[in-house]
Amino acid sequence: MKTATVSQLKKELQHRDEADLLEICLKLAKFKKENKELLTYLLFESDYETGYMESVKELIAEQFETINTKNYYWMKKGIRKILKETKKYARYSGNKETEVALLLYFCEKMTEVRPAIRNNNVLRNLYLRQKEYIAKKIEALHEDLQLDYIHALEKLD
Repeated sequence: MKTATVSQLKKELQHRDEADLLEICLKLAKFKKENKELLTYLLFESDYETGYMESVKELIAEQFETINTKNYYWMKKGIRKILKETKKYARYSGNKETEVALLLYFCEKMTEVRPAIRNNNVLRNLYLRQKEYIAKKIEALHEDLQLDYIHALEKLD
């Protein structure tokens, strides 16, 4: 089966009535957890972005508390999983400011992990790559926000 392009899907969805669209959305939600999470964001949380950011930050904090710190191998696996979920939640929003705030919070939590990440090359490099990525994302923000986030990024050092 060949997958349709986004423009083809958009054209087809414009020709459907409201009941069909509702049924399609519910079917999408049943098949994948990510679809259900995205629909939840769009329907319930997109109107209040700061509340969404706070709930994701709480989730990140909980995940960092439960991370296995017995050795660096398990720490790396746990931190990569948290980063993957953080980026997924930032992608749901599509807001660059939200993405920067969530990634800054991730890096902040990463520095608080014990044993320290600076003792492991892989974790240290992951942390540094995220800081570089955040710096690039900050450049795309409004000038007033840039200054605030640059200061927050500098505090991480």
